[in-house]
This record gives sequence, C-alpha cells and structure tokens, in this order.
Amino acid sequence: METTQLAPHLQKLIDLGESGTDILHGELKNLMLYAEEQLTLAQEQEDRTEEAIDSMERKYWEGVLDTYGHVYELTYQLAFAISDRRKLTNQ
Repeated sequence: METTQLAPHLQKLIDLGESGTDILHGELKNLMLYAEEQLTLAQEQEDRTEEAIDSMERKYWEGVLDTYGHVYELTYQLAFAISDRRKLTNQ
C-alpha cells in the first residue's frame, strides 16, 4: 500500500512530536480562513453580477466553511476527551 506524503509543514509538526488533533486543529484554522476569503469573494461577485452560477459558488463556499467548522469543533471535543481520559488513567 502506498503512503501519501504530508506537506512539509505538517511533517515538521509530526517530527516535533505534536499530537494529531493539535495538527488537525491548526490546519483547519488555515482552511477556514481560506474558505472565508473565498466566500467573501464569491459574495462580492454574486452582488456584482446577480448570476445564478455566482450564487452557486457562494453556496459552495458556505457549505465548505460550515463543514470545516463542524470538524474544527470535533477537534476540540476530541482534545478534551483525550485529556479527561489521561487524567482518569493517571490517578
């Protein structure tokens, strides 16, 4: 089975010992920022043209941003659940 190469900045975080949930959390922040920028551009384009295709582009970026937000929230829940489990097992 072939493995996929991580982006160099992500591999560096792995090499430094960062947890997967922390890495995912940070990467989602970056993806959310990009999606917000794209949503703003799509909204501006839709406002200028009032074309249906531009409305679809805006809807797409709204969906992407919502999805990233849900996964971002999940990373918080996982981090706290893992922390709670560690506290219980170390007592």
